[in-house]
Amino acid sequence: MSGTLSGRIALVTGGSRGIGRAIALAFAGEGADVAICHRNDPQAGGTLGELRATGARAIAVDADISSEKDTAALFRTIGDTLGPLDIAVANAGILREAPLLETSAADFDAVISVNLRGTFLTAREAARMMLSRPHAAPAGRIITIASDLAFLGRERMAAYCASKGGILSLTRSLARELAPGILVNAIAPGPVDTDMTSPGTMSAEALAQDLATPLARFARPEEIAAVAVFLAGEGSSFVTGQCYGANGGSTMY
Repeated sequence: MSGTLSGRIALVTGGSRGIGRAIALAFAGEGADVAICHRNDPQAGGTLGELRATGARAIAVDADISSEKDTAALFRTIGDTLGPLDIAVANAGILREAPLLETSAADFDAVISVNLRGTFLTAREAARMMLSRPHAAPAGRIITIASDLAFLGRERMAAYCASKGGILSLTRSLARELAPGILVNAIAPGPVDTDMTSPGTMSAEALAQDLATPLARFARPEEIAAVAVFLAGEGSSFVTGQCYGANGGSTMY
């Protein structure tokens, strides 16, 4: 590790497991202090221990990022314990696979609430905190997590695809509004080896579709984290409003 994020303070929502955990650990390994947010996840304590073992200051906060009240409290806690954020990764998300005719409005609302509303609230509160930092500070970074399915669509995943498409549009809008003080970019992973993409969560048909890419495998979470490290660091200082497709070639644009 090169310490490219030394002295920076980062938040990763959904940071207790999967892609979020990998991003949090990669940030800590590069010298950042890290807050992770989770929702009643027993794995959070273990991830927190791993973060602190790197020498980083780290906290884990149980918060519902679809709740305006919880999200505001999360950011107050970060400010009081670590200081004002430099980097925010809106990673928390859920997936529900079901045929359209069996998807209730409540199911749709639940996915949109966590994935899209949660990204909006995280980005808004992060921007509020970042814009209060000294003008001499490096540009803040907001990184959203979309999906290759925002481009491809997928049967039985209407709500999920809609939420991820919304995240891409939100990312572009925020990139224009918050420049030049904050750079806003998205990562759109393809299939990643996490709890979300397991036989207990997704159908065999969906898993088979995920393997039908030029690279014909699932990504390791660390491969997505590497893109996040780039977007969080000074190497991306002229990049905003972009979407990085770490997807094994499932989409090419």
